[in-house]
Amino acid sequence: WALHLKNVTMSLSGQYECTFATYPYGTKAAKIQLTVKAEEERHYLKKVWLNETLEIPCLEDSTSENLSTYPLKWLVGENGRKEELVTKEPSSPAVYRNSSVLYKQRVLLGFNNALKISPPKITDDGRVFSCHVLYHPERVQKSSTTVRVFGK
Repeated sequence: WALHLKNVTMSLSGQYECTFATYPYGTKAAKIQLTVKAEEERHYLKKVWLNETLEIPCLEDSTSENLSTYPLKWLVGENGRKEELVTKEPSSPAVYRNSSVLYKQRVLLGFNNALKISPPKITDDGRVFSCHVLYHPERVQKSSTTVRVFGK
């Protein structure tokens, strides 16, 4: 027995109870507390050598999810500031935000919406790249990756 909820919103948070009658033992019941979070975020660390291609998966643990059906964006952050690098709407080509001189011509959206940076530079060291996937107006999943760049 299972309850399947679709298009989950925060308003579905609460206690759910399943009750059923058994013979000869009588009524059985189970309760579960459901908490719906507005967003989830996972943090990763990625190491790369200078002048190799850096590839950061959007959501590392969600390989079964087809990300092409949801809007997403890639941002880069440093010192509390975040700058948008790429946005992608379903069934549309990626839009590159080339306002950043630092990432102009080095950023590409790869397979399964991974962010490719080629070549990585020493200025990328310590930067945090984050992917935001909008599954529902009330549900955003985020993946943040801190990059460490090494020289040979």
